[in-house]
Amino acid sequence: MTGIAKVDLFVIGGGINGAGIARDAAGRGLSVVLCEKDDLAEGTSSRSGKLVHGGLRYLEYYEFRLVREALIEREVLMRNAPHIIWPMRFVLPHSPQDRPAWLVRLGLFLYDNLGGRKKLPGSRTLDLHRDPEGAPIKDKYTRGFEYSDCWVDDARLVILNAVDAAEHGATVLTRSPCTSARRENGVWRVTTTDTMTGAERVFEAKVLVNAAGPWVSDVLTRVAGSNSARNIRLVKGSHIIVPKFWKGENAYLVQNHDKRVIFINPYERDKALIGTTDIAYEGQPEDVTADEAEIQYLIDAVNRYFKEELTRDDVQTSFSGVRPLFDDGQGNPSAVTRDYVFDLDEAGGAPLLNVFGGKITTFRELAERGMHRIGKFFPAMGKDWTHSAVLPGGDLERADYDLFRNQMKLDYPWMPRALRQHYGRLYGTRIARIVGTATGLDGLGQHFGGTLYEAEVTYLVQHEWARTAEDILWRRTKHQLHLTPEERAAFTQWFDAAHAQAA
Repeated sequence: MTGIAKVDLFVIGGGINGAGIARDAAGRGLSVVLCEKDDLAEGTSSRSGKLVHGGLRYLEYYEFRLVREALIEREVLMRNAPHIIWPMRFVLPHSPQDRPAWLVRLGLFLYDNLGGRKKLPGSRTLDLHRDPEGAPIKDKYTRGFEYSDCWVDDARLVILNAVDAAEHGATVLTRSPCTSARRENGVWRVTTTDTMTGAERVFEAKVLVNAAGPWVSDVLTRVAGSNSARNIRLVKGSHIIVPKFWKGENAYLVQNHDKRVIFINPYERDKALIGTTDIAYEGQPEDVTADEAEIQYLIDAVNRYFKEELTRDDVQTSFSGVRPLFDDGQGNPSAVTRDYVFDLDEAGGAPLLNVFGGKITTFRELAERGMHRIGKFFPAMGKDWTHSAVLPGGDLERADYDLFRNQMKLDYPWMPRALRQHYGRLYGTRIARIVGTATGLDGLGQHFGGTLYEAEVTYLVQHEWARTAEDILWRRTKHQLHLTPEERAAFTQWFDAAHAQAA
């Protein structure tokens, strides 16, 4: 254990809210430490539906302010991270047995106009028998609607916020749970322990932020020895991944009999991501998995609308996450607000800011407003800055990915298209940091299958806190979906041996 390091702000939780707050604070000139008990984005923030969206269905629950703010943020994030966030068109086949057409059309009108939409095309009505988007839909559905939202690589959004925080001076500690946080003489004394090395570190912080997501209450009571009148409700959401079964780049949104909506999105070039469920969850967040009933529920929702019906054998993998929603007293998990709430405890002169709820689309705004709440403790801190600040790799000319893609063809003519697309979509303008001086595939080092080369692994270990094979295969990238079981096993064996040697 080293000596006590004094910092302004200590953030617990390496999900999107914690990483966003650490980035915002570091950019204001504060000294910041972010600790995460597992890997960055290992919990809820890598298990979302991977959308930056206003939340069309929230209009049914009169969440107009939340939808408007999310739609405004959608525009901000598109501009600041165009490599990992891009537009997507969603086709909504209309079922007369569920919501009436006039209600859907009204909702889409509000969705088009609530948030000052500038970049995305508006909604339109479709003839599913005539328009090509209706080709995969069963003939009994004749009418549909199309609208715009955005796709996001959720885990990379977290990673890039952490990278930017570190480049503004923050210290980021992964696999380092906060084992103790106590108020002592008007400051927080915080201890972390690295679970891979056993190294213990102690910090003295003026303000503590609890952004632990599903574990926020556990950190509050067990670690920090505090309490709050606020509560969260844990809601389980599961997704399945199947081979893509329609042509085109558009996604689909279908209404189910229980009034829930299910997204069917193109994913990783040749796959489809389908979800999500909404089920109250009582277990430990780290134990969450998609059960067979949920998987069948999603299959049935797809088969209600599509000509090509899915079976259980089509499901290549599934994942499940726990959403830590602010408990607003609603009985129906789907009706629980996706808004966020802060609780500021100033007892003992050592402030504790607890973050309850939130959604991935509004993380930047949440972080900014969180800093406003604790700004009085740092009168010299800098002004708001993230609204117009691009995330690492997002400094594309005119925020235009197509221009950047064309430039990559010129810069790396020897690189296969799939590899250029992989590097471009994950790293944007930082592709040069991976490729270095390589002028051919041999210069990228060992090839592990698919588009995974040693040069990328080295970059992720050195610059993005990748410490296990899974960190690389599943959260920093999605190579796991494109490698054979044998290739995954071989890479894991190689990585573990190299990591042990480095350690």
